[in-house]
Amino acid sequence: MTGYTLTTPRSGRAERPRRRRARSAAPWLALPALLMYVAFAIVPLGGAVVLSFVHWDGLGPMSWTGLSNWTSVLADPITGNALALTGKIMLISVIVQTPISLLLGVFTAGRHRYREVLAVLYFLPLLLSSAAVAIAFKAILDPNFGVGAGFGLPFLKQDWLGRPDLVLFVVIFVIAWQFVPFHTLLYQAGVRQIPVSLYEAATIDGANRIQQFFFITLPQLRNTIITSGTLMVTGSLTYFDVVFVLTGGGPGYATRLLPLQMYLTGFTANQMGPASVLAVILVVIGLALALVLTRFTGFAKMQSDQEGV
Repeated sequence: MTGYTLTTPRSGRAERPRRRRARSAAPWLALPALLMYVAFAIVPLGGAVVLSFVHWDGLGPMSWTGLSNWTSVLADPITGNALALTGKIMLISVIVQTPISLLLGVFTAGRHRYREVLAVLYFLPLLLSSAAVAIAFKAILDPNFGVGAGFGLPFLKQDWLGRPDLVLFVVIFVIAWQFVPFHTLLYQAGVRQIPVSLYEAATIDGANRIQQFFFITLPQLRNTIITSGTLMVTGSLTYFDVVFVLTGGGPGYATRLLPLQMYLTGFTANQMGPASVLAVILVVIGLALALVLTRFTGFAKMQSDQEGV
């Protein structure tokens, strides 16, 4: 009787070459995204750095100026004022938007139908462009033809956009009105990821709603708070369209933030060199803030808070 030797394939050895090929191909999969990033981020940034050392009006020939653009921009009191205003609007925006977004996110995370209807209303500003929001509020706040004049309310008939002591807070209000729904959406998603068993255990132990909020909801939303705060801080460096349409940087220099100062310097005064200096300053500030937040808030070490993870 002829004997046959049965051999079984060793799946482990067969899988190893496949895994090696998959690992070797993984870096190439990121190549298209890397090329896009280099083309639309690194190359323009390098161009801005080069332009910061030249004199150019945007049309004529370029001439090398060395560090003169940097010294003139850094010594300009308008630049200092723009930096101060940008820092102020960044700080106040975080202070104003964070608690409002957090509370609205916790509220809209409920499963009641009326909360779903309110959530839709809260998120309507997300559908509007910044220019449309600025145009609408500029018409609403007009002291002659706005809401105050239409309803005969003396309090609303003030020159909200013409008083230096009020206009910055009006801008912060409009920005908060536009971006609070986005951060509310983040908090709503974060609250719905919290295990229900935590609240059930706290209820059995006799904890009320306020205690559950401070001892369960807030700790579980730590990662969401860090993410939302990072987006608020870095996003404050890009407030341009709302301010440009709403106030144009005025009255005077009351709302001339750093992005707006960069635009006016480059495309109104036709000084591309100083405008590029301001652009590089914006990038450096944004990177520094992102690195600080990543380093000191534990952003890079975030882990899932879901039950069982």
